[in-house]
Amino acid sequence: MYGAPLKVFSGSANLPLAKEIAKYLQVPLGNISISKFKDGEIYVRIEENVRGTDVFVIQPTSKDVNYNLMELSIILDTLKRASADRITAVIPYYGYARQDRKTKSREPITSKLVANLITKAGADRVLTIDLHSGQIQGFFDIPLDHLTAVPLLANYLLEKKLHNTVVVSPDAGGTKNARVLAKILDSPLAIIDKRRDVPNKVAEMRVIGDVKGFNCIILDDMIDTGGTILEAAKALIENGAQEVYVAATHGVLSDPALDRLTHNAIKEVVLTNTIDHGNANIPAKIKFLSVGFMLGEAIKRIHTNKSISALFDETLKKTDRRLNKFFKWR
Repeated sequence: MYGAPLKVFSGSANLPLAKEIAKYLQVPLGNISISKFKDGEIYVRIEENVRGTDVFVIQPTSKDVNYNLMELSIILDTLKRASADRITAVIPYYGYARQDRKTKSREPITSKLVANLITKAGADRVLTIDLHSGQIQGFFDIPLDHLTAVPLLANYLLEKKLHNTVVVSPDAGGTKNARVLAKILDSPLAIIDKRRDVPNKVAEMRVIGDVKGFNCIILDDMIDTGGTILEAAKALIENGAQEVYVAATHGVLSDPALDRLTHNAIKEVVLTNTIDHGNANIPAKIKFLSVGFMLGEAIKRIHTNKSISALFDETLKKTDRRLNKFFKWR
């Protein structure tokens, strides 16, 4: 076991999830004051002793991404200056993940910049879920534990007892996770070939694979404005799909996502609670699963120096036997 006492703090981005994690760990949330000056500057003060402790800071860098990223950085710096022994940034949703490479000349690689900021601010390690691309793990020069919500999403879909299903990746980059889900569900795989001219706008879509008469399950890592998902659902229906379900880890849900996801081409949407939507009026067809258990167990294992890969065995004890059999190698 790591010698330092365990403490859990939360930024303001997803307090409900932080409370759930703290409850699972049976520890109180750390006492922290966060406020803003009138000019927008963020003020942070840790209201308890953290000297020599093993601290976990829960803060997704979702919208407002710039504010939440800066808040996280200031909290990390505050803890480092307060002599915390080890600081882990728990980032359920990693903002700027889509800017992970240069696709045109004179573009930044902002995802790498964010990794540098988090490290320089004081993080000793990072815990996150379903990064937009796996290469982001290599942007960090500190340990990074990368979890996936695919088992949780898969279990939800198994419990629905859908028949005659096909798993659909909305682009070529998402085929890895889609292939995993397809194997769990004993379903074939289809891919959407899309052409995007500008961000958040798809110009053309083509379905690769047979979807006629199938219940299609679109799997993605995130849903932002919902444009890609809606156009993919329409393309599947046009190609003879019976019903279209959507599953994703991160529900960014930027406007007009909620309107798009209620389109009759989509039967149901299942997301996780990596991003908090507060009092937003979420349509009934959008369901949320909690990643609190998974993150709480990962934090416990990091603190006690146990294997994170073995976490899947614990997670899947709460799910279907087929999942446990498939994920036992993780």
